[in-house]
Amino acid sequence: MTAGTVSRSSRGGYLARFLPSVRDYEGLRTSWRTDLLSGITVGIVALPLALAFGVSSGVGAEAGLITAVVAGLVAAVMGGSHVQVSGPTGAMVVVLAPVVAAHGAGSIALVSVMAGLLVILLGISGMGRAVAFIPWPVVEGFTLGIAAIIFLQQVPMATGTAGVPGHNTVLAAVESAASASAPAVLQTLAVVAGVAAVMFLLPRLNKTIPASLAAVLLATLAAELLGLQIPRIGALPHSLAAPALPALDPSALGGLLMPAVSIATLAAIESLLSARVAAGMVGPDGRPTGTYSPDRELTGQGLASVAAGLFGGMPATGAIARTAVNVRSGAKTRLAAIVHALVLLAIIYLAAPLVGRIPLAVLAGILMVTATRMVSRQTVAAVLRSTRADAFVFVLTALITVAFDLIVAIEIGLVAAAVFTLRKFASLSGVQREDIPGPPEPGDGHIAIFRLDGAMFFGAAERVLQEISQVRDIQVAIIRLSQVRLLDATGAHTLVEVISALELRGVTVLLKGIQPQHLALVTNVGVIRSLRHHKHLFDSLPGAVEHARSHVARNAAANA
Repeated sequence: MTAGTVSRSSRGGYLARFLPSVRDYEGLRTSWRTDLLSGITVGIVALPLALAFGVSSGVGAEAGLITAVVAGLVAAVMGGSHVQVSGPTGAMVVVLAPVVAAHGAGSIALVSVMAGLLVILLGISGMGRAVAFIPWPVVEGFTLGIAAIIFLQQVPMATGTAGVPGHNTVLAAVESAASASAPAVLQTLAVVAGVAAVMFLLPRLNKTIPASLAAVLLATLAAELLGLQIPRIGALPHSLAAPALPALDPSALGGLLMPAVSIATLAAIESLLSARVAAGMVGPDGRPTGTYSPDRELTGQGLASVAAGLFGGMPATGAIARTAVNVRSGAKTRLAAIVHALVLLAIIYLAAPLVGRIPLAVLAGILMVTATRMVSRQTVAAVLRSTRADAFVFVLTALITVAFDLIVAIEIGLVAAAVFTLRKFASLSGVQREDIPGPPEPGDGHIAIFRLDGAMFFGAAERVLQEISQVRDIQVAIIRLSQVRLLDATGAHTLVEVISALELRGVTVLLKGIQPQHLALVTNVGVIRSLRHHKHLFDSLPGAVEHARSHVARNAAANA
């Protein structure tokens, strides 16, 4: 069992590792007070974010609040992390907005169920550990791109305009800003500026008061007292509706399949990244939060999105900002995330009319500030100073995220990172000609020793073939393989080509130092069969040199 994972239960079978157990609440007797307070704190912080993400995605504040309650509760019980807090997130908003524009807000509940089922399949199939293979520059570029999109998506609400539906966030933001008119735009921008000022200044004065909640209360109160005629959230439900299957239109399923795949991919990546970050965080007591199960996290998040869709909500993921607040508040068990959902549920039943009076510009200000905090300047500077290749991957991923699509950005970022990694491997690989060790003997000029270094794979094999094939006027070639750390089928086949080409020229090839882990591969590909004799394999260089000198001596005697 590796760090950050939970092994399969030998008693309960394969599916038991996806189900809740008493171990999920170990230590609750001593931590329940802290968990309770943490849950209340996170619930207060999550309220404005849930409302803002619901409005920004186009499905409405109601859907955002329902998602935070239902998905937050299901993921807290069924997920793989003890401290993860789930709900609507900014990254998901970026994907949902074009779907709403193309298919309408009514399609989101069905898409949420479809995406949730796909995420469940990813978890059951054991794909949870795949997030570990995403390079750091890709993750940071992806995050920077999401932050830029979230900020730009708030321009319509910040300027008091209806917004222009479209897939290109930059153009939509420009068109919304251009269509804004005074005095409404001056009022909404003043509200945004006031919210930003509170969120930046209040933590410096008092860190115990949630800045986002304080900004909502103060800005809403000011808007009411001044009688500002600016758009508001509007009516919210006074209770949760009964769960129901989303309207199923067979003709629409084909058009919603690809959006569901993109949403499922994003939900899996974001949830696993958030859980991985949370597992590395420490609470106020200086102790780590503990391990998490990647596969169970996926099944839990998938169930959360399915449940949210049944209640008329939107897809959910693990939310790193709320999770970080949960950890820093001292949460140790799942009780904190459960309480967070119950706090939001109480707000629906007790304070829905008051919440409906919150200006949309307030939510825009909160999300704009949230976007600016998603990536730190230190992180960006660290990536840009690392290597040229990593800096290029970082910038490329961020630009594609903003200009095109989140999933496309991750795919291209991974491809670019892989290409640069292969180039690095290839540059560290190669072939060196060595001198024969010891005192020279007659005929040594007809013997060549080649040492293969690093990785003998498809990215470096062609260069090795060219360099060895160019050697002339030799009778015996000793190829040293003891320094080859990586060998794939292409590299082994290249060895076959090298040996065959030399043998056709009358050059005897001796192989020295085939490593045990490569023996099966070179045997199956035909490296050993391509040798003139099966005894032309050696474990030591002196033995190979001695055999080579005997070949040269026999050739000299035959030509005498």
